[in-house]
Amino acid sequence: MGAKNHGVIMPDANKVHTLNQLVGAAFGAAGQRCMALSTAIFVGETKDWVNELAEMASKLKVSSGFEPGTDLGPLISKEAKNRVLKLVQSGIDEGASIILDGRNIKVPGFENGNFVGPTILTGVTTNMTCYKEEIFGPVLVCLNVPTLDDAIKLINSNPYGNGFFFLSSFLYF
Repeated sequence: MGAKNHGVIMPDANKVHTLNQLVGAAFGAAGQRCMALSTAIFVGETKDWVNELAEMASKLKVSSGFEPGTDLGPLISKEAKNRVLKLVQSGIDEGASIILDGRNIKVPGFENGNFVGPTILTGVTTNMTCYKEEIFGPVLVCLNVPTLDDAIKLINSNPYGNGFFFLSSFLYF
């Protein structure tokens, strides 16, 4: 069926809490769960938080699920990995920027594994394939809008009927 869960990040949200929540929501279970957050909509000046988000995500440990301290394990199959890599590349080809690139990660002892590290694409627009299709991997696509009304309009125009979360100092959905 496909999914595209959105997170809306408001300027009045607690930055540290928000970034921690984004890392867990986007990259937990290597992004292979139905309610994984695959899209972050940064409202207003929160777009400036993306580099800190990438720094936090870059510290996640990618390894076998049997290794202590592992944050992200492998994708379910070689086909799943190839699909994720293809969608990331489509974003780059269509004009997105990659600020955290997990495509060429090598895990010692598991060199032939289906690993993709945390990956963050910025400058994503709604007409890009990486936005329109479910990635189902540890990839977060980031969009910027000026207002909450714009974020709501963007989410409502998405064809998928899945969840979203909203981070603000006033409300948590």
